Amino acid sequence: MKEPTKIEHIGIAVKNLTEAISFYENVLGLKCYAIEEIEDQKVKTAFFIVGETKIELLEATSEDSPVAKFIEKKGEGIHHIAFEVSGLIYLLPGLESKGIQLIDKQPRKGAEGMDIAFLHPKSTFGVLTELCEKSTSI
Repeated sequence: MKEPTKIEHIGIAVKNLTEAISFYENVLGLKCYAIEEIEDQKVKTAFFIVGETKIELLEATSEDSPVAKFIEKKGEGIHHIAFEVSGLIYLLPGLESKGIQLIDKQPRKGAEGMDIAFLHPKSTFGVLTELCEKSTSI
């Protein structure tokens, strides 16, 4: 696998997106630049930029969403770390051949129109890992 080019974002699961946005804006002085709902993932997101890295706040839009289940099990907090990569579709089979458990065997659409794929925490030392690539589709 070619190494990631940067940490794309850190995902943080929250119960209430409005309250979390207020904290990041009013306490930390950051500016939320985008709010987006990803229906197929049952999540609403809000993004902030810190240097070259983004913070993605995640609020579940359904009780059966992965984020809702995460909060129920572990509480609010860091949900995942995302790395920017290139050639995502070609990386996944190689990772699987090395014994990495893939949550997504094919890239899918994520927030901000990126192509994404998740690696299972059982294969990544307990950290849900997302690989992201700027979409190449037109």
